[in-house]
Amino acid sequence: MITQLTDSIIFFQRTFPSANMTLIRGAEPILIDTGFGSDFPATESLLTEAGIPPQNVGLVVNTHYHSDHVGGNHRLQTQHGKPIAAVYSEAALINNRDPLSCSAEWLRQPIEPYSVDRMLHGGDELSSGTVALEVLHTPGHTLGHLSFYVSDQQILILGDVVHADDVSWINNFREGAGALERMMETLGNLLNIPAKLAVSGHGPVHQQPHEAIRRALDRYERWRKSPERVAWHAMKRIYSYALMLQDGIPREDVPTYLSECPWFIDYARSYFQSSAADFVQPFVDEMLRSGAAAWVDGKLKALTAYNRVPDDWFPARTMPRNW
Repeated sequence: MITQLTDSIIFFQRTFPSANMTLIRGAEPILIDTGFGSDFPATESLLTEAGIPPQNVGLVVNTHYHSDHVGGNHRLQTQHGKPIAAVYSEAALINNRDPLSCSAEWLRQPIEPYSVDRMLHGGDELSSGTVALEVLHTPGHTLGHLSFYVSDQQILILGDVVHADDVSWINNFREGAGALERMMETLGNLLNIPAKLAVSGHGPVHQQPHEAIRRALDRYERWRKSPERVAWHAMKRIYSYALMLQDGIPREDVPTYLSECPWFIDYARSYFQSSAADFVQPFVDEMLRSGAAAWVDGKLKALTAYNRVPDDWFPARTMPRNW
């Protein structure tokens, strides 16, 4: 769905596995985030429909390096020659082809290779020629996560900091033990920024962004008192996404898949003092109870709407160590 936020700012609310995108018009149009790799034909169509086809984009900017936000980078860079900007810390991992890049292996999420051309820091300014964007360092979901602020229109572009209808999942294992505290500090800082409107990486436009931020802070405060909630939320989000990418996992393959996933092993051990193998059944029971997934024709499938990844999409080089 395409929403014209202002004369110069266009918001694309997208279906999983892609994250939302924001397009800033001007002499050098800026595209913030690029969706999942298999959805790139739809990405091209959306940009063309908005009047700025891929070849006319001036700069691609990423909020952070997860697959649903950077999956279109490869083809925008290799087919259309577009430069990519990202936070300096994540850019260093990507450009060095570090195996930890994008948390791709830990999450088991495929990403085609790309390089970062421009390193960003909090406090930088980007311009499309018409709209000025202030770069905000908003750590929590990832250590380097960036958001963007259009001060003259009081619009925030938040990536995965907070959503209108959910909070961001927290990853202590790749982002550090203080990830929850950093997220809460980020949200507190955002409350001090005048904002009439906000958009994020998933879900609809925030019509009352400060209310969404306060709700998120209240929820995270409860998580501080019950840390296992951090794990349940993250695990269900990560596994639902895996179920989308595979269009469901056969019943007989579920235990093996989960027992071999680095993220599942880490959360089960650290939050539930359990081996991955022993935690499979309690976790699947919770996926079913909460409505995150259901058994359909012998497969465990995500119940959130998503676009099926074509069987022939998965390229050979989908992990940074092979880029």
